[in-house]
Amino acid sequence: MLTCKKVMRTRLILIFSMWVQLVGAQDRYYIDPLKIPLLLSASFAELRTDHFHSGIDIKTQGTIDLPVFAVADGYVSRVAVSPTGFGNALYINHPNGTTSVYGHLDCFSPEITKYVRDEQYKRQSFRVDLQISPELFPVKQGEEIAKSGNSGSSGGPHLHFEIRDTKTEEPLNPLELGFSVTDNTAPKIFSLLVVPLSDTSHVNYQTAAKSYPVVYYEGKFHLKDNPVIPVYGEVGFAIQANDYFDGTNNKCGINALSLNVDGETQFTFLLNRFSFDDTRYVNSHVVYEEFMASKRRFIKTWIDPGNQLPIYNYNFSQGILNAEIKKYLVQISISDTDGNKSVLEFNVEGKYKEVHRAHKTGSEIMKYDQDNVFTGSESSIEIPEGALYKDIDFSYFTRPTTTAYFSDFQYVGDKTVPLQIPAKLKIKPRYFAPELESKLLIVNVNADSGVPVAEGGVFKDGWVETKVRTLGTFAVMADTIAPKITSLSIENNALKESNRIRFRIYDDLSGIGQIEGLLDEKWALFEYDAKTATITHVFDKERFEFGKRHSLQLTVSDYRGNRTVYEATFWK
Repeated sequence: MLTCKKVMRTRLILIFSMWVQLVGAQDRYYIDPLKIPLLLSASFAELRTDHFHSGIDIKTQGTIDLPVFAVADGYVSRVAVSPTGFGNALYINHPNGTTSVYGHLDCFSPEITKYVRDEQYKRQSFRVDLQISPELFPVKQGEEIAKSGNSGSSGGPHLHFEIRDTKTEEPLNPLELGFSVTDNTAPKIFSLLVVPLSDTSHVNYQTAAKSYPVVYYEGKFHLKDNPVIPVYGEVGFAIQANDYFDGTNNKCGINALSLNVDGETQFTFLLNRFSFDDTRYVNSHVVYEEFMASKRRFIKTWIDPGNQLPIYNYNFSQGILNAEIKKYLVQISISDTDGNKSVLEFNVEGKYKEVHRAHKTGSEIMKYDQDNVFTGSESSIEIPEGALYKDIDFSYFTRPTTTAYFSDFQYVGDKTVPLQIPAKLKIKPRYFAPELESKLLIVNVNADSGVPVAEGGVFKDGWVETKVRTLGTFAVMADTIAPKITSLSIENNALKESNRIRFRIYDDLSGIGQIEGLLDEKWALFEYDAKTATITHVFDKERFEFGKRHSLQLTVSDYRGNRTVYEATFWK
């Protein structure tokens, strides 16, 4: 039973606690963008294909149309509409030098929606990116600015939210800025990858990287069965790990990492901001070869010489262990923004064995710190300085193709080599009819499935040339097939939906390039959702005359000028 003094003390503690929470809330510059518990499906700087995630993804309870609020006073500085990426996105500049970003919205507030719609009709384009004058749309903290949605490249309903440095446009970690995200869950480590980094180094007496499963006990992660890994020479360590937030099972990214060897720090990084110019360095931040082979992202604890990411706070010998004949205690610590921490501890031991990594026959070394040019019998590639993260073993050969192609397959380097800067690739096509010149393009051919993916290109001086962001297998094709249009709303010149017209569109190679809809011979806005391959026109009372028969002409073109025209009439 509590005594009077204990009751009074308990009440004082509760009052003090409430006062601290109130003061903390008053000191917060930002409020939450949604008035629901903030549960995250993705974190800041999470590892993505070719980029770091630039914000946080907030779950919207599996629905769209939740009110979205301005997190602080400011003004709408930019509004963008796109069939991919952030879809419908809104940007607010704040007096403290930051910009808040709200992506994958379903719609904007009515006054912003009208402004955007007028601009789309003025420019006759669904896709717009509008810079807004400060006086046009001032907003107050807590003002409703939009509804949450699933637009653009979203994989499901959610709000993509960012805080950026207005001057540099660099994304900042929102979880450092007081938003109401609960996180008492430590990151988890699943596997260790040990990688030999020179021609004469080994891991477990082999020149190939080797992975080890991880288990948790006694407050730390350890290698399963606790082996002592034999290594020699220059080796690097990498881990497969995810962070988690309270109330959700979504796999998110870690915030910080440190590598210690025999109690001394060798390498650290902290990911609380980055530049969009640097975001592609994610391909050097992870072991890209392993990702291409197994789709597992192992985070490196060493730095490639061409990796210019400024997140690495400390590195001794670039984080590389030059293993001698002795035993080493290795600890890799990772943490999230809230300071929840996990540690992997294991031993490696220097064991000499003479090994030598084999190089491909006929290959040549391309240097990361210089321009590299290769010219073959049927193709050439120019890789500029800064495109490679490290020196590579480059090889080239050709293989015959089928009649679907206008060149042999060109094996131009290894597909596991990503490029920070695009390289210029040229391929000489074999004979083709002159009328096909504008239809030619280069494709990247998946070595496993054989599926070609368009890389674009133009025919010039007997070659087809384009820019590529990875090495691999390429060939020339001709795109002569027009896109397909399938009506979802009109059948036999009769309208099946009351307030809109919808179509599904598809192109088999170069991709959808242009969409133009004419209603009663006037340009009409068709909203394009690339992930569902649908376009939609919603009848606009300001621009559409009801109670009559209407004519519709829809033209869809691909990037090689092939086009399909759909025509119909309907009563509305």
